[in-house]
Amino acid sequence: MKVHKLHFGKIIILHEDMAEVIINEGVELSLDMINQYHAFLLDNLRAPFSLLVNKIHSYTYSFEAQLQLLNLKELNFLSVVSYTRISELSTQLLAKIPRKEKWDLQIFKDRDKAYRWLCEQHKITF
Repeated sequence: MKVHKLHFGKIIILHEDMAEVIINEGVELSLDMINQYHAFLLDNLRAPFSLLVNKIHSYTYSFEAQLQLLNLKELNFLSVVSYTRISELSTQLLAKIPRKEKWDLQIFKDRDKAYRWLCEQHKITF
């Protein structure tokens, strides 16, 4: 496991094709931040890759960022850990934004379940 710190959060490489993303508390993700985030994923993960988005902090997105968020053909599966109902609803709303690339998305309340689901999708055993 390798942790990479970006100025708006951190990305933990779980496997060569899987990472966990934690955005810092109070951040408003801009389009520039989303572009940096995407570039990091494309440079550091083997495609197709999957993400575990761990929403332990509260953060928002600019409108432009929402439209481009994870609009990557290389993204395979997406598991989101949501600890509050508000976070779950905002994730559901983000998933409904029309995109070029569709998300195979599951929302969980428990990080271990989210990770296990991703591992099952990738045929990774413990």
